[in-house]
Amino acid sequence: MSGPDPQDRETGKPARNDSAGETGKPARNDSAGETGKPARNRLAGESSAYLQQHAGNPVDWYPWGEEAFDRARREDRPVLVSIGYSACHWCHVMERESFEDPSIAALLNEHFVNVKVDREERPDVDQIYMDASLRLNGHGGWPLNAICTPDGRPFFVGTYFPPKRRGQSPGLPEVIEAVSRAWREQREAVEENADQIAAALRERSEGEAHDAPGLTTIRKARALLMRNADLVHGGFGRAPKFPTPTNLEFLTTALDFVDHDEATATARFLTLTAREMARRGLYDQLGGGFHRYCVDASWTIPHFEKMLYDQGQLLSFYAELARRAHDAGDLLWPIRETIDYMHREMRGPEGAFFASQDADSEGHEGRFFVWTPEQIAEVLGPEADAFCATYGVRAGGNFEHGTTHLVDEARAPRGDWQDARAKLFAARRRRVAPATDRKYVAAWNGYVISGLARAASVVGEASYLEDAMRAADFVLETMRDADGGLLRVHDAGRAHTTGFLDDHAALLVACLDLHRAGAGARYLASATALAHAILERFADREHGVLYLTPSDAAPLIHRPRPEHDGATPDAQGLALLGLTRLAALADDHALEAFVERAIQAQAHALEETPHAFPTLLRALALRVRGVAVAVVVGAEDDPARRALAARARRVLRPEDAIVVARPGEGAIPGVASDWLAGREAIGGRATAYLCLGRVCSLPVQDPAALIADLVPSA
Repeated sequence: MSGPDPQDRETGKPARNDSAGETGKPARNDSAGETGKPARNRLAGESSAYLQQHAGNPVDWYPWGEEAFDRARREDRPVLVSIGYSACHWCHVMERESFEDPSIAALLNEHFVNVKVDREERPDVDQIYMDASLRLNGHGGWPLNAICTPDGRPFFVGTYFPPKRRGQSPGLPEVIEAVSRAWREQREAVEENADQIAAALRERSEGEAHDAPGLTTIRKARALLMRNADLVHGGFGRAPKFPTPTNLEFLTTALDFVDHDEATATARFLTLTAREMARRGLYDQLGGGFHRYCVDASWTIPHFEKMLYDQGQLLSFYAELARRAHDAGDLLWPIRETIDYMHREMRGPEGAFFASQDADSEGHEGRFFVWTPEQIAEVLGPEADAFCATYGVRAGGNFEHGTTHLVDEARAPRGDWQDARAKLFAARRRRVAPATDRKYVAAWNGYVISGLARAASVVGEASYLEDAMRAADFVLETMRDADGGLLRVHDAGRAHTTGFLDDHAALLVACLDLHRAGAGARYLASATALAHAILERFADREHGVLYLTPSDAAPLIHRPRPEHDGATPDAQGLALLGLTRLAALADDHALEAFVERAIQAQAHALEETPHAFPTLLRALALRVRGVAVAVVVGAEDDPARRALAARARRVLRPEDAIVVARPGEGAIPGVASDWLAGREAIGGRATAYLCLGRVCSLPVQDPAALIADLVPSA
């Protein structure tokens, strides 16, 4: 493999994550002294696993904050802003090669003020400097290294730098010397360049759309995405190949908006993609869960890190595809196994889920996951040859040093080889496992809560919903500041960092998914509070604009706005999807009016590159179709009520709502009274009504008769 860890969006826009926030000031860079312990720099007091990885570097690192920039201004030095995350393989490589090298560290300390940023804690900082890299270089990735003026304006940006020149790639010492010389001798040009880059970062694409966003936009986006579809291996494009769940979820939504032939072709592609991702190397065949991406087009060799946000989003995708499928068998086992993996390895004692697991163990990428034929024979004995034939284990291997990453080449029923996989998994657990970043990120837990809630309805497993509720309750109750505002990160026993738009949007949608799955009306109250926080702290209501950062955040060189989908959903699109759902259920005209303005504000961008906004297009699709609401009325302990509600959750689309009420219950917080008016349990028997807008179906009492097509046109 070659670095850096790349972007995973066609547009080249960076994936969002989160912000490092205010922490206590750590100790200064100390010498080893009499204790014999290695020196620890200013990162020693930080809770971030990524910053802790760099706390022993000889580089005089600062965490992001005013202290670093104050020093840069006093001493008139450039600032190196170096951004990564704890599971990033190439971040580890650059640390070992350069940041642990005393001579390179001395150069950095002499010429720069050096700042380390965990992009998962500071998505706002990451977005600004990743945008700069994309504009200057045409690509981005991590580690991301931006050299800035003392006020934070970037003038030189790169990703991974080797310790010595390699071909056309300059070594880091060479970069340091060249930039330092330009700072001393060409200062006016440097300042002018920084001004131009900062101005470019503030620019927004402008123009008038010829038509309002609507059905044509959805169909155009589907066609553009399918042009890049790999109809042989699934997924999009060639190497490296990412799962891109935002694209997959949009295409699943688009099935309802295209003609029969297009829908059939798209559904076949989605099924192929789901099968190949789960059967080949993107998926951990022994332990469950999805790796980050694959370095090849055929999903064979992954970048071995596992990210929580991928697990959550892919759970939602597989659940919806299974809900729609005539034969969901090969879609259900990846759901069950991924949830088992998260329970076992990613769930903390509080019920929330950890951020990620590393690609490396014992200093080598993938070592934990790969096998030789001899190792398999030691575990499986006489079964080994047949197992190796099934899972592609050959003498030459498909990875490094003759090792093989398991790929299910036979695609036999999943029950086959279950015992053999269990034996190998038990043997693998005796190896040194990759490190787990044990912080909780609010947005990423939101994606998992949604995935679990949707899986609970499709698979019919109540424990999945209980797990989702437990995670939601921890985030909603514990990850709060003194004023009740949502915080982004919980790490090392404390919550910190003001929540960003993606945190609020993901939890808004998660609360709506919990309510839909039967978790109770209290989650509608949480959804309502989150929606109001979005409008009050992140929105320019007059112009229909949403910002990534809240209005009271510390200023950066500009206030970033969400742009496009990437590894995680576009925060603006996800917020508008949640606001659309809540506006319909609560009949909230203020929410509805803002969503309308916000979509119109994106009309030109949607017309130019609609496929860059799959999550926003899901919100548009919901507005085109309308939110359907199933109202089920019956006594709480009536099995018939439970059966009707379960059927409604199975047949309605995931953005539709299911309201369960007692006979005569005229008010439910967060639900407009019109949905409940006149809804009765006819003849004392549990009864369901399917509604769209102001039009409802005839009452239904037989669950088998409850189908989505009962919903009339509004």
